[in-house]
Amino acid sequence: MQMITAVDHIGIRVAELATARHFYQQLGFIFIEGPVGPEPVAIMRHPSGVVINLILNADCSPTDNILMDVPQKHAGYTHFAFTVTDLGEVQRHLASCNIVITEGPTDFGPGHGASIFIRDQDRNVIEFHQS
Repeated sequence: MQMITAVDHIGIRVAELATARHFYQQLGFIFIEGPVGPEPVAIMRHPSGVVINLILNADCSPTDNILMDVPQKHAGYTHFAFTVTDLGEVQRHLASCNIVITEGPTDFGPGHGASIFIRDQDRNVIEFHQS
C-alpha cells in the first residue's frame, strides 16, 4: 500500500504510569499528555519524532513476557527497534541509568549491523540497532 508514509506511534501496554514514564524518560522521551481517551493512554515523544502511547490497562507487571519468555511461540509483536548512530554510546548511557542489557551486542554479519536488547519495567523488549 503506497498510502503508508510512516509509523504514527508505538502502543505499549504498561501496568503503572509513573514507573513507565520514568523508564522512557531515561531513553529521552518527553511526556506530552495523559491519561486521555476511553482506554487511558499517556503520550510521550522522542526528539527524533518517535511517539509512544503508554496504554495504562495492564493488570499487573508480568514476570514473563508471553511472546518472548515461554517455550510456546505465540503470534504477536515481540519487540520494536530503534536505529541508533553509536551503539557503544547507547550501552554507556544504559549503564549510567542502571538499565540492564538483556541480550547482545549481537553482530548480524557484514552489512547487517549489530544490536543490543533491553526490557522495560513491564518486560517489553526494546532493540537498539546500528547499521
